[in-house]
Amino acid sequence: MYFLNLSLLQFLAVFGSLSAISVAIYLLDRSRRKQIVSTLRFWVAAEQPAVAARRKHIQQPWSLILQLLSMALLLLAIAQLRLGTPARAGRDHVIILETSAWMAARSGKTTLMELARDRARRYLHALPSRDRVMLVRADAMATPATAFEPDRRKVETAIQSSEPGATALNLDQALAFARHVQSQEGGRAGEIAFVGSGRTIERDPENAAATPRNLRVLLVSDPVENAGLRKIGMRRSATDPDLWEIYISTHNYGTRPRDVTLAIDFGPPGANGRIPAGSQHLTLPAGADKEASFEYRTSSAGILRVNLTPHDAFPADDYAELELPAQPMLPVTVYSNEPELLRPVLSATPRVAAVYRKPAEYKAGDKGLVILDRFIPPQPPTADSIWIDPPAKGSPIPVRTVVENEAFQGWDAGHPASAGLRTKDFKLERTSVFDPAPTDGRIGEVMQGPVIVSRPGKPKIVVLGFHPVLSGMRYELATPLLFANLLRWISPEIFRRWEVAGGSVGTVKLVMDQDVAEKDVKVTTQDGSPLPFTIHDRALNFFSGTPGSVRVAAGDREYLYSLTLPQLWDAKWEPPADAQKTIPKFPPVFESASDLWPWLAVAGAAGLLAEWILFGRFRRIAGISRPVLLRRKATVPLEVRR
Repeated sequence: MYFLNLSLLQFLAVFGSLSAISVAIYLLDRSRRKQIVSTLRFWVAAEQPAVAARRKHIQQPWSLILQLLSMALLLLAIAQLRLGTPARAGRDHVIILETSAWMAARSGKTTLMELARDRARRYLHALPSRDRVMLVRADAMATPATAFEPDRRKVETAIQSSEPGATALNLDQALAFARHVQSQEGGRAGEIAFVGSGRTIERDPENAAATPRNLRVLLVSDPVENAGLRKIGMRRSATDPDLWEIYISTHNYGTRPRDVTLAIDFGPPGANGRIPAGSQHLTLPAGADKEASFEYRTSSAGILRVNLTPHDAFPADDYAELELPAQPMLPVTVYSNEPELLRPVLSATPRVAAVYRKPAEYKAGDKGLVILDRFIPPQPPTADSIWIDPPAKGSPIPVRTVVENEAFQGWDAGHPASAGLRTKDFKLERTSVFDPAPTDGRIGEVMQGPVIVSRPGKPKIVVLGFHPVLSGMRYELATPLLFANLLRWISPEIFRRWEVAGGSVGTVKLVMDQDVAEKDVKVTTQDGSPLPFTIHDRALNFFSGTPGSVRVAAGDREYLYSLTLPQLWDAKWEPPADAQKTIPKFPPVFESASDLWPWLAVAGAAGLLAEWILFGRFRRIAGISRPVLLRRKATVPLEVRR
């Protein structure tokens, strides 16, 4: 026998309060009655107040007992007194359903995901009806699909809608999450049931989470032979800017060697016709990697497609596409009567397409970069321009003075055009000294002032007060480096080095070959939104959980990651020996208690009705006595209090 709604202390407290109030009412009760008497001679004079004495005992104890018993019965009905033993509270179970990319592999006529969903449903139906269940989908991250839910239909719907993702299983994180949510609920912890293949990413033994004692493992058999693409790397050749060097890594996940064909082709985006770019036949050892290299020459943008045949039971990693950017070229128009002076410094940069013209052939609408050698055009160019020793009249930067045989003083280390320039042991036979604006850059100076000035904006302008090849600077290594820096400052995209990589979604680690400040690094997704990243010891790390492209801009280099391959496992997890490995069979829970509250409520109401009939107003009305008349000459009705 037990209470369902109230505890014993709560019941005693409420019943004690009601009993105390009822007893107090019976002890303090004073009634008013009408009494008709024949004369006033037998009554005390009105001037003397009557003394009211409080009762020392209860005149109607049976009425009080009947009321207390009735209230006790009603209170027992409210507390839902039950006959029998209380059933134990339900437990909270967590089902970890693996939704890694590997679950899309086919085993016979069905996928591993379908097998896992079936085992999860069977486990769900085996649980007692009083228990609550939470479904957690596990790949690279543990994601709860439901709360602790007593409704089996909601959990089964979540199981049915679970699909393979694009990342590999992180089992340690999933087990730690399940253990955490069970401890936070405060109820009785049930089982943590893992349903999946157990193919997980590489685990760190030092940081691996301890296996829960309440773990049940329902593994899905996956005898699947698979070979696929692992990584793809591409970069422009250091000697030939039109040549792409391609490196492809493949992996055999199976238990026996496989003969495959690796082929690549290229074509514009959306084009049906594609150009074959090469193929190789490979023999992949069991459980090992093998690499292949290709070369492909193109300066245009397009899609490079990599295909591994024959396809197997998991074709998602047999195919990859990489977007190749176009090779930028800077068109340069040189107006000079002595073009041979500038031809060597411009031909040293392979991404410059220079055209040489006479000053008389000048056109104001040239695109790219315009170099004006010692003349003032009738109209200033609308494109970026470099002015070499312009006449004082018409110079874009005012000329302050002209000096001769002046020693060069130094370079502005803070300007990009001065990067790497240290030479200053030479004299300028003749040079113009400019009067720059506050926003202009002072690239090189002599004692009297700047002789090389840059003006930012649109268009960009650089003015040299002397001709580098016709001065003492012509024998210095700084001359070609100065022109290269000026071209980099004017058009930085032609010097940007591209690296294209194809890989799987998940965590990406990029080791850069130069120190780059974090403020100079930008990581964005294909829609332009920023992606969080960290940098430590030249290693840049970021995480992308969905397929797509990620662009990393770091200084003068740009890395394009095509993360379209699924992330697969590194190892097979072996469950502990003491873990349960079958669908459980819980004993049925029978209802061993019966409700008494309806009978208690009826008995309590009947007790109150009986008390009202026996001792209440009904008895008083039925038992009123007739007035007694005394023989006196006059009768005076008087209402008195007793």
